[in-house]
Amino acid sequence: MLLLLAKYLTQYESAFGVFQYLTLRGILAAGTALAISLAAGPLMIRRLQRYQVGQSVRSDGPQSHLSKAGTPTMGGGLLLLSIAVSTLLWGDLSNRYLWLTLLVTLAFGAVGWIDDYRKVVERDARGLPARWKYLWQSLAGLAAALYLYLAFDSPVTTELYVPFFKDFVWSMGPFFIVLSYFVIVGASNAVNLTDGLDGLAILPTVLVGTALGIIAYLTGRIDFAEYLHIPYVAGSGELAVFCGSIAGAGLGFLWFNTYPAQVFMGDVGSLALGAALGTVAVITRHEIVFFIMGGIFVLETVSVIIQVASFKLTGKRVFRMAPIHHHYELQGWPEPRIIVRFWIITVMLVLFGLATLKLR
Repeated sequence: MLLLLAKYLTQYESAFGVFQYLTLRGILAAGTALAISLAAGPLMIRRLQRYQVGQSVRSDGPQSHLSKAGTPTMGGGLLLLSIAVSTLLWGDLSNRYLWLTLLVTLAFGAVGWIDDYRKVVERDARGLPARWKYLWQSLAGLAAALYLYLAFDSPVTTELYVPFFKDFVWSMGPFFIVLSYFVIVGASNAVNLTDGLDGLAILPTVLVGTALGIIAYLTGRIDFAEYLHIPYVAGSGELAVFCGSIAGAGLGFLWFNTYPAQVFMGDVGSLALGAALGTVAVITRHEIVFFIMGGIFVLETVSVIIQVASFKLTGKRVFRMAPIHHHYELQGWPEPRIIVRFWIITVMLVLFGLATLKLR
């Protein structure tokens, strides 16, 4: 929106041409989203408290969580507001990838909102039944995957690229739809599983989102793409603005979500953020690098799969409780220690993921 205004004003003052630069708009998007989050956060928390939209806590979970009962949840709505407004202000509204990513984010956020609403407002412990939640996630993820398959106009954009190998690619054809679906839906649920401690999910989301923004910028530039031997996806660079919005909104939310949390994001936030990251990874053709950088999300998901499979097959549990961050809690680790150590691991994984861009 502001980009269109800047283009118009350029005919009167050439200085407005600076807003054509993608890097500047990405930074401004991050700053705008951060400002919206910090400004609207206190108001949102008071409203949630007034309407008694409080977190419910499992009685069979760590005892330290009992004190969190009643903490306002559904704060992910603040994230969606900040991301959407910032993206629409600073993004190129003619870019189809920008609109697709934003719509996928809002669609998954809507599924999470319904689930949260039924849990905390209607006091239905089941929330949105799992089969319906997965159905709506699947429809949104499949629609996005199918659209990308039809919209991509180059064979390069449906190939799977493997880090460390310069020339090893797999032309997936229609299997691209399957992979994209699992990346988007899987990432959505992985972030949701990770969101179990104060600030545990949001900072890794900020870090991975920022790195994906850098990758989007590089894949959208043919010169950088050729130099780094990564796929060139025309128009994908505009996702740097969207990723900047995620980073700014996430940091603003962390201000209120850090231990001890004043608000939780709920499924409305975690499902949406995971889907957003997965969609960007698919568009930029860096799914494997995304899995590396989001290793914490992968670890949390795998721990749940192992726990469920082990219990069904042998009747025994591998972990004291899953996802794995609860296992460490029950072993006596203080919550802040788990959170910060998971953050540190994410920083290292993100740096390693970015290093793979050159190590080919």
